[in-house]
Amino acid sequence: MSEIRFDIGSLHAAYRAGVGVAAMIDTVHARIAAADDPGIFIHLAAKADMLAQAQTLGPFDPVTKPLWGVPFAVKDNIDVAGMPTTAACAEYAYMPQVDATVVARLKAAGALVVGKTNLDQFATGLVGVRTPYPIPKNAIDASLVPGGSSSGSAVATARGIVSFALGTDTAGSGRIPAGLNNIVGLKPTVGALSAAGVVPACRTLDCISVFALTVDDAYAVFGVAAAKDPADAYSRAVKVPALTARPPVLSVGVPAKQDLKFFGDAAMAEGFDAALDMLRGLGCRLVEIPFGDFYATANLLYEGAWVAERYAAIAGFMEANEAAMHPVTRKIIGGARSLSAADAFRGLYALQAYRAKLAPVLASVDLFCVPTAPTHYALDAVLADPIVTNSRLGTFTNFVNLLDMCGVAVPSGRRDDGLPMSVTLLAMAGKDWLTAGLARDIHAASGLPLGATGWAQPGSAPPGERAPDEMIDLVVVGAHLSGMPLNGQLRDLGAQFSRTTRTAPAYRLYALAGQSVPKPGLVRVARDGMRIDVEVWRLDPGAFGRFVAAIPAPLGIGTIELDDGTTAKGFVAETAGLSAAIDISAHGGWRSFVASSHEPQRRLEEVAPT
Repeated sequence: MSEIRFDIGSLHAAYRAGVGVAAMIDTVHARIAAADDPGIFIHLAAKADMLAQAQTLGPFDPVTKPLWGVPFAVKDNIDVAGMPTTAACAEYAYMPQVDATVVARLKAAGALVVGKTNLDQFATGLVGVRTPYPIPKNAIDASLVPGGSSSGSAVATARGIVSFALGTDTAGSGRIPAGLNNIVGLKPTVGALSAAGVVPACRTLDCISVFALTVDDAYAVFGVAAAKDPADAYSRAVKVPALTARPPVLSVGVPAKQDLKFFGDAAMAEGFDAALDMLRGLGCRLVEIPFGDFYATANLLYEGAWVAERYAAIAGFMEANEAAMHPVTRKIIGGARSLSAADAFRGLYALQAYRAKLAPVLASVDLFCVPTAPTHYALDAVLADPIVTNSRLGTFTNFVNLLDMCGVAVPSGRRDDGLPMSVTLLAMAGKDWLTAGLARDIHAASGLPLGATGWAQPGSAPPGERAPDEMIDLVVVGAHLSGMPLNGQLRDLGAQFSRTTRTAPAYRLYALAGQSVPKPGLVRVARDGMRIDVEVWRLDPGAFGRFVAAIPAPLGIGTIELDDGTTAKGFVAETAGLSAAIDISAHGGWRSFVASSHEPQRRLEEVAPT
C-alpha cells in the first residue's frame, strides 16, 4: 500500500478501485516513519483519530465531497479543534475548541487532518530553522534549509505524506518552501481565504496558502476553501472560476536583466533563463520591467508599520515570556519597541506612494514571472548569518502582499547541480485563475517528478462541467484577442478566457480601413465562407453591457455560429463598413494576418480613403 499516490486524482482513483481509507492512513504513517524527520510535525493525529474522522464521511462521494478521504497537514499557527496551536512556541500553546474557518471548510469537503506542522516561530522567517523543535529536513537535499516559515507543511507535501498542506504567507512563507522542495505553492489574493483562527503575523497582509504536488490540486483546494467570512474583517469575496485553458498569448513582465539578484548563484541565474525560454515556447511575450521600485517596496516589510504589527500580535505574550522565544525571532519582533506611531505612518505613506507609482506598471502586463528564490542556502550558512540570508531569500517575495498581488510558485526545472528550480507567477488581486493556468503549463513542460516522491506528473485534469451561471460568452476575432492591443479592455472588465476555436465555414474576414487601432470585420456570407480563428471570453452581464455600449461603428455584436455547432454573441461588421477594406479570409484569422506582415498598419493605411 506504500505505493498509493497522493495527488488527489490518483488517490481518488485508488478509492474507486477498492482501496480503503484505512490503507491510506497506514500509508501516511509509514511515510512519516520512512522520512525519519522528527521536525516535520509538532502534533500528529493518532491512527484511531483519523479513522474516526473518516467514519463521518459516509460512502465514497467525490461529487458532494470533492476532497473525500484526502489527507492534509496544517501549519501550527492555524487552529484545528482538539489539537494544540503553538506557533512553534510551547509556552504560547493553547487548545482551540473550533477549527479555523478554512480548516472547517476543507473538513466539510471530506479532507482528513493528519497533524500540525513545524514553522519558523510566530511565522517570522523564510528559512525554516527558527524553531525550538527539530528543524525539518529539506526533502530534496537535507544539507539545505527547507525554507519557511511554512517548513513542515512544504516538506510533508514534498515527501508525499499528505496530498496538500496549509501554510501562511506574509512575506513569502507559502512560496519559498515550495520552491526549495520542488512543489507548488499557491499564495492566493489576500482575504480570499479567511484568516479567522490563524495566529497573526501581520494581520493586514497575512493569507493562508496551499502547498500541493500539482497546480490542479492546489487550485482545487483553493476553490473549496475560498469564501468571504464575516468572522474575518479582512476577508473578501474572490471569484474562483474553473481552471480551464489559459489565454494563448500572454504578456509576462520579468525583472530587467540588470535588476536580477542571485547573490552569486550562477546555477539559479541559468535556471531562470531556461524558465524564460520555456515561457517563450509557451507563446508568452516577455516584457522587461525595471524592478527597483519593487525592491524598495519589499524593504518596507521589515521597517516601521509591519514590524510593529508583528509585535502587536503577540505583545502581551512577549512581555511576559520573552525568554521563551527563539533568539532570532525575539530580536526581530523586539525591534518594534524602538518604533513610534510616526514611524508606522511614514511606512504606510511610503507604501501608498509605491502602490500609486507601480499601478500602471502592474496593469501594463497580464502577469509577472520572477524566480521564487534567488539561491539555495546550506543550513550552516543560515545558522551563521540568520538575518542576511533570510532577507536575501525574500528578494522576490516580500513586495507581493504589500502590493496586493496573488501568486503561484511552480517547479520549472532542475539546475545543473540537480537542485530544484522554481519560478513564481504573480498578478493583481483576483487573478488567481490566471497565474494558476500558466503555472500548470509550466509544470507540465518541465516534466519534473512530483516533489521528492519520484512520481511522474499526472495528466492535467480535464475541465469539469461548468456550473450554470450568468456569464455570457463573447466571441472575439481581432484586436481583442489575447496579446492584441485591445485585449486589456476585456481584462479590465474582469473577462475570463474560455477557449480558442473557429467559426463555422460561413464567414469572411476583412481588414478594416481607417482604424486608429488596426482591426478586422467578420461578415457572414451566403457562399464561399471560411472557418475563421476566434477566441471565446466570458463576462458577467453588467460587464457585457458596458463592453457592448462602447463598441464603435462599423462593428457590432451579433450571433456567431461556431465550428462545433454552438452559437455565441460576438463581433460582426456592417457591410457598409467594408468600403476600402481588404479581404484577409485566406489567412484564417487576424492573428495569422498580423504575423504575416511586419507592418500591418502601413498596409491598412495604403487602402484607407484620403
